[in-house]
Amino acid sequence: MSVIFSLSSGDPAADRRVDFALMLFAEGDYPGAAETLLAAMEMVPGWALGWFQLGEFYEAAGDTAAAIAAWRAALRLDPADHSGASLKLALAGAESDAAAMPGAFVEMLFDQYASKFDQALVNGLGYRAPVLLEAAIRSTGPERFPLALDLGCGTGLMGERLRSMCDRLEGVDISSEMLRKAREKGIYDRLEKADLQNLSHAGPLPDLVTAADVFMYVGALDGIFPTVSRLLAPDGLFAFSVERLDTQDGFALQPSRRYAHSETYLRRILSDSGLTPVSVRTERIRDDRKEPVQGLIVTASRG
Repeated sequence: MSVIFSLSSGDPAADRRVDFALMLFAEGDYPGAAETLLAAMEMVPGWALGWFQLGEFYEAAGDTAAAIAAWRAALRLDPADHSGASLKLALAGAESDAAAMPGAFVEMLFDQYASKFDQALVNGLGYRAPVLLEAAIRSTGPERFPLALDLGCGTGLMGERLRSMCDRLEGVDISSEMLRKAREKGIYDRLEKADLQNLSHAGPLPDLVTAADVFMYVGALDGIFPTVSRLLAPDGLFAFSVERLDTQDGFALQPSRRYAHSETYLRRILSDSGLTPVSVRTERIRDDRKEPVQGLIVTASRG
């Protein structure tokens, strides 16, 4: 049995059943959609994304046990976890929360999202993190930075805000498509494809490191913060945003499949990493399903 990870099952007859299942789901017939998709999966049992979708259908139908079984099948077929099945299992209580999202999931998510990212985020969700971070940097840092490094740069929304305040601007992102869109804007002096979980940087140390809405895809920050601290030039500035977690210390995976972090956790990990908070402000960073998402806009210094 071959393993298939694609948006299509590769079998026209199975795809027709999938289309019918999607129609039933759109009409609110969740049990019927699940039953129809299960019949399709019997024709293409190696289709990992199909099993993930089946889990979604079972979840909507209220059959959590069947959803968990489907997500486990997806993860077994695709251990790299492009669909993020491990996150759904964690939210269902079937697995413990992972320290970070699977890199394959984040990469595929943003590769698919790149073409509509700017319009959807800024116009559709009222995305404000780059604007808020720019204001925080200007109020706490020097007027100009010799070198700025934009982590998780995406299409360059943060870079557009940084360009006027730095002599050289570099960006890092896991998504090739996001980097392609950023390159088209012509605002970065250098762009690199890399997973932040394995971040390294050669050359002069940056005086400013930014991460706009990046750590909601990371979770545990006790690996990346020390790396940032080592990367920063003496007296350098680290500016980032997170979704705010109010109910407990630490971080937690949300139903949105994004992580939120508490202020107490951030301050502790920053201190442990040799970084000193300069400003921590609660702000609305964007909307989600027409509800405001509260975040923390943070600047910290090294030294």
